[in-house]
Amino acid sequence: MSDLQCAATVLVARHGDADYPHPKVLSDDGGWLTDKGRDQVRELAESLSGRKVAAVYTSGLQRAVESGVVAAEVLAVATRVVPGLEEFSVGALAGREHDDPELLGVFEAWKAGHLGTFIPGGEDGQSVLDRYRSALEEIADLHRGETVLAFSHGGVMSFALPRMSRNVRSDLAGLHFLPTCAVAEISVDADDVVVRSWPGSADRSVV
Repeated sequence: MSDLQCAATVLVARHGDADYPHPKVLSDDGGWLTDKGRDQVRELAESLSGRKVAAVYTSGLQRAVESGVVAAEVLAVATRVVPGLEEFSVGALAGREHDDPELLGVFEAWKAGHLGTFIPGGEDGQSVLDRYRSALEEIADLHRGETVLAFSHGGVMSFALPRMSRNVRSDLAGLHFLPTCAVAEISVDADDVVVRSWPGSADRSVV
């Protein structure tokens, strides 16, 4: 990462409301934006019109890519996929219920600091943190002193952002769950990640 002093401001947003081929079970499907989701993204982008957003970045999953396209059109900027912003993979647990005890056990291990624990057929917690931070640093290196918008996913945002920041508790997202199109504002420089604002709801049903 560049050693320049000037930080980049990254507005990390959860994608808009989406639908999926098999919404009732765990899946790595990319999904697609609903009409509601497109309206949410437009409203978000319009709310940022005074922030001089320089570019829009997204994960490679379809629901995030579509969010980026809608937002970039409103903001009249370019959009690009950056690998690493994706939601964590459910791997071999695809097809199971969302409250699958094996997956929940992995999450509990991660929260307890056991980041070497794997989702079967998927990632371990440290790998998730490493690739997410790398993606944010890549974006920040391109936009020193600027503000950009990045569409990502609620689970990985909630896990990774508090843990890579020096100024908030790692359980921040357990108190404030991220609804669709919620934006966490972070500052990224050569040595540090700081959470400037964290949206969210105490109602877990928004997830």
